[in-house]
Amino acid sequence: MNPTPHPSALPETSNPFARGYDKLHIERLLQITYTNDCPPCFRPVHDSQAHLPDDALELYPCLFNDDFALINEGQSIPDELDERFPSTGLVRQVIYAVTGEMLNERHHVGDLYSLEEAQAMAHRLSFDTGHYSRTWEISTAHLTDEALHHLESRVGNFAPRATGLLFEPFALPGCNGVGCKLIGTPWTDDNLVKIEGAPYSSLRQEQLDAGTPEALVNVLHLAALADVRLLIFDPDAAVLDGLAIFDE
Repeated sequence: MNPTPHPSALPETSNPFARGYDKLHIERLLQITYTNDCPPCFRPVHDSQAHLPDDALELYPCLFNDDFALINEGQSIPDELDERFPSTGLVRQVIYAVTGEMLNERHHVGDLYSLEEAQAMAHRLSFDTGHYSRTWEISTAHLTDEALHHLESRVGNFAPRATGLLFEPFALPGCNGVGCKLIGTPWTDDNLVKIEGAPYSSLRQEQLDAGTPEALVNVLHLAALADVRLLIFDPDAAVLDGLAIFDE
């Protein structure tokens, strides 16, 4: 068998199991223009003016620094704050930036032009469970024969025992597939230290030392990093782009 590039060599951002965003966050930002030859900049309004509505911010002159902006027309600004905002500009528009996390990295999702629109987007992106899907069905081509036989032998035992390795195989009567229930996901260092008292690398080594084929360990860890809970391997399922394939 000739595998494609080892999945453990792929960067986390290439994890083909990653779907959707966690920890969606909305931030109100001011789009500010300041000189003719400079592109607009974006700053949140200072906490002292966070109570101002959007129409008291748009098209008003402002002061700003690298971190915040202050409206300086019709607003009282303490001298100690005035000295900390050396640049002047004009607020062109108020936007609501939506960001989210994927595999512990924060990403910009989009900009909306009212809080209600931003909240609606966040609601559409985050289901009640907080996840798009935690169940995947993928082709058995992503496993070596050794890995597939390992799973089949565990579920084929008359009285199968728990692995104790944070995954439990299960049979799928009536088809040629086999599934895995992943426990304690996501398998990140922070989460595994909380539930197991040991980091990711320790779990991986424990699974390998217990005789789990490396090809299976690689797939399970990619899925668990994306917080997948049920992973089904079926010879009739589609292959997952970006995941290692083992051809005879």
